[in-house]
Amino acid sequence: MKSIIGLLLLLAAPLAPAAADQRCDLQVGGRTRHYTVHVPPGYDGKTPRPVVIMLHGGGGTSKGAATETGWDVKADRENFLAVFPDALARDPAKPNHFSRNPQLWNDGSDRFYAGQQAPDDVAFLKAVLDELLAKFNVDGQRIFVTGFSNGASMTFRFGAAASRRIAAIAPVAGAYWPEPLTMERPLPLCYLTGTADPLNLMNGGVPKMAFGGSSDQMRAKPKPPVRDAILKWAKAIGCPTPAAQTNEANGVRIEMFGPSRENTEIVFVTVADQGHTWAGGKSLLPERWVGKRTDKLNATDFIWNFFKQHAAHATK
Repeated sequence: MKSIIGLLLLLAAPLAPAAADQRCDLQVGGRTRHYTVHVPPGYDGKTPRPVVIMLHGGGGTSKGAATETGWDVKADRENFLAVFPDALARDPAKPNHFSRNPQLWNDGSDRFYAGQQAPDDVAFLKAVLDELLAKFNVDGQRIFVTGFSNGASMTFRFGAAASRRIAAIAPVAGAYWPEPLTMERPLPLCYLTGTADPLNLMNGGVPKMAFGGSSDQMRAKPKPPVRDAILKWAKAIGCPTPAAQTNEANGVRIEMFGPSRENTEIVFVTVADQGHTWAGGKSLLPERWVGKRTDKLNATDFIWNFFKQHAAHATK
């Protein structure tokens, strides 16, 4: 009898909420834009939760970014909202395709939209923030942005443009393009890249595929040296250079700059022999194209630990 009663009580008990992906549409600049919100099982709508926005690489998708980085799995473990926006394809009227019609962020590099109107991706991401704040119980002091490759470059651009709305950024394997670099408040930066990245060359230059071929004409604009972005960001936030502390172990070099105004810091991480991949994640492209992946560091874990230390009074 006791076992039957126990079973009935178990069946009557409310089920724990399951993780869910919500596909959302927005109208921005006369165009329909999309993003996906991964809602963790622990979200109850009562407690304000952090937000991590992950921007996919050039030619990628929101779904692919989740698979490559595992931010959705991390969100379930740490109970935050993981948001995956989609860039527009160069021809939005046709299906996106990695090489023939890639989804690309307007990152300020003027590489992608010759002869056509470039989308206002800063306005799109600000609209995403507006909608998140309206639909979910969001902790406004813990809104973070990260991105990979072209998405990293967009992370830089959006961070500078929306520094009062987000708490910290973490670009991975991308370049900072717009000039000049100005922001309303100092924004903490965590930057990661691989020393053997053929598409984000440490010393700058024209990206090349790992097998020796040149990148396509659309992506062939020479990139600045990686360290240039770090030094520009440091100058913009009043962060002392050179690095105040450097640690190196197992092929992972970590340089820490700061603190600067409002106790802001920069963490610059390079991973030896890593190609154009998300450290500790999955690569959806062949190694012969992008170089080697690595497990020397888990970028998602490292970035989340950085984010947790940098809540800020972000405002609308």
